[in-house]
Amino acid sequence: MPPPRPRAVQGTITRGTTNPNRLRRVDRWLAGPAAGRLRAAEDPLVVDLGYGASPITAVELHQRLSVVRPDVEVVGIEIDPARVVVAKPLERPGLSFRVGGFELPLGGRRPVVVRAFNVLRQYAEPEVEPAWDLVRSGLAPGGLLVDGTCDEIGRRSTWVAVDAERGPVSLSISLRLGGLDRPSDVAERLPKSLIHRNVPGERVHAYLNALDAAWARSAPLSSFGARQRWLATVSAVKAEGWPVLDGPARWRLGEITVTWECVRPRAES
Repeated sequence: MPPPRPRAVQGTITRGTTNPNRLRRVDRWLAGPAAGRLRAAEDPLVVDLGYGASPITAVELHQRLSVVRPDVEVVGIEIDPARVVVAKPLERPGLSFRVGGFELPLGGRRPVVVRAFNVLRQYAEPEVEPAWDLVRSGLAPGGLLVDGTCDEIGRRSTWVAVDAERGPVSLSISLRLGGLDRPSDVAERLPKSLIHRNVPGERVHAYLNALDAAWARSAPLSSFGARQRWLATVSAVKAEGWPVLDGPARWRLGEITVTWECVRPRAES
């Protein structure tokens, strides 16, 4: 029989769809620019929150972060007890699964990273910040919540980095550059906090338009490959004053990260 849900589970069951390697882009970022938090953590505890019907993304997260911190411990948390039953046979040292939600049932331990992908996308926009705040309250000092969305096979991915103390600090976009028509094609995969804000007058709309314009101007570089065109695109928006936080090593991966301030939703009038 499925284990009973603990009391006060916070959240609702999601569709749970997932695929192997779907979250490789955000995992690459967690093992790259964000890896310093894990390296410095006294307790290298990481949560895959709402991993879905298959535990494969939690298994992959443990494998990828073990390169950064061999003693990392990944806990997959799912609100659906039946999904936890399915995952239990895959437990091993450093990887476990349990029932729970945004309240992070970890027995008083505080994770340094919580990855919540394709979870809040299925909630209403007003529910996002309360969910962020609840997770932040359970993070270790200096911890990070990564709230993101991607397509079914991980070709287009976006995520907001939410700091335990400061709240949201950045937005990352990561794209498969081959076959990309324009950067704003990622709009349908924006996190829930931004997906309804891609309209004139909103900052994220202006940002995606700037990327599209720079991508169009860089079209002559297409003969050298999509990567060279993307490098020129990101260099151009940075030169225009957009606060790009990363450098060419990340851009080459089809990735760009900017400060949250330049894309955050405008206050409701």
